[in-house]
Amino acid sequence: MSVKTIRPELSQDDIHRLVKGETPEQRASVAHRLCRRMALDVLSDTERTHAEEIMSILAEDAAELVRRTLSITLRNSPVLPREIALKLARDVESVAIPVLENSPSFSEEDLIEIVLSATAAKQSAVAGRERVSTTLAEIIAEHAAGEAVQRLAENDGAEWSDKAFADSLRRFPTDPGLHEALVQREYVPMHIAEKMVSMVSGKVFDMLVNRHELPAQLAIDLAAGARERATIDLVEQAGRTSDLPRFVSQLNLNGRLTHSLIIRALCLGHVSFVEHAMAEMSGVPHQRVWLMIHDAGPLGLQAVFDRAGLPRKYLPVFRAAIAVFHETEYDGGPRDRTRFRNRMVERVLTQFQALPREDVDYLLDKLDANEPENGAAGAA
Repeated sequence: MSVKTIRPELSQDDIHRLVKGETPEQRASVAHRLCRRMALDVLSDTERTHAEEIMSILAEDAAELVRRTLSITLRNSPVLPREIALKLARDVESVAIPVLENSPSFSEEDLIEIVLSATAAKQSAVAGRERVSTTLAEIIAEHAAGEAVQRLAENDGAEWSDKAFADSLRRFPTDPGLHEALVQREYVPMHIAEKMVSMVSGKVFDMLVNRHELPAQLAIDLAAGARERATIDLVEQAGRTSDLPRFVSQLNLNGRLTHSLIIRALCLGHVSFVEHAMAEMSGVPHQRVWLMIHDAGPLGLQAVFDRAGLPRKYLPVFRAAIAVFHETEYDGGPRDRTRFRNRMVERVLTQFQALPREDVDYLLDKLDANEPENGAAGAA
């Protein structure tokens, strides 16, 4: 005898038994047994019809215990019709949360509408679902309560975009719980990590440095206010990614794309960063800026320099750096940057007195940092 033959069928008798229950506890007990059968058995068309009648009755029951029994027992089941799932989602939180966290019956549009209109607890339930798409995550980050955004950050199944990160930090710049949850995510974009350094402290600060390979000294410098010098190290990282234009734009939006930062970056060989920075500040497309810097003669360089609003006293240093860049032979090896830095620092120190002393000291520090590498290379 097969399992299908011996199991009881869902029938009108089940509906009668459910309706006849005198107390909420009795009806909830019957509801639990029936819902378990609905969830675990393969239903015939007739049984499915009866099952949907039973679910409709349960969803309308005056007792919260009965409705909660339906929600909990069928929270993971595809047999729960979308209309009934939505009815449960609009119910009190104890009834709604189990299906909001788990039910496959909702569409993406359903979940977005719920986030935009529901309580913080219901928003949090949606944020904790096994999978949260990029679109839904962005809606939660932009519109949901802080506790929901934090749960989204704690959810490894949520797909976080740059927009979700940015909106979360914009809305909750002083929320330590959210910041910790964001830092503990497997991946945080570099420009977001850079922005977070000034927002966090203590344990979260340590996690930001250790989990996302943010140099400790960089983080200390940023937190202490020496942002511009520390940003040079972020420039180094950004130069190895496709996000350089975005990174430059972020610096400009935060008021950190300063004239001296551009000059420092140039003197240390970050020419691509300088090109994008000049394009950002001048409003001239990057391709045209590249031509004006490298291939349009001294007047082209001067024109984009003035358009970007850089002080004229830096123009000789700028020209010298571009000249050194063109003179330096690059073979793709690790010493390319070192050779450029050494030659540029030597030329700045010997030929130009207009550079502020603090910039000169910074360049010397960089040159000193390269000396062990130079010695090792010479010994080899």
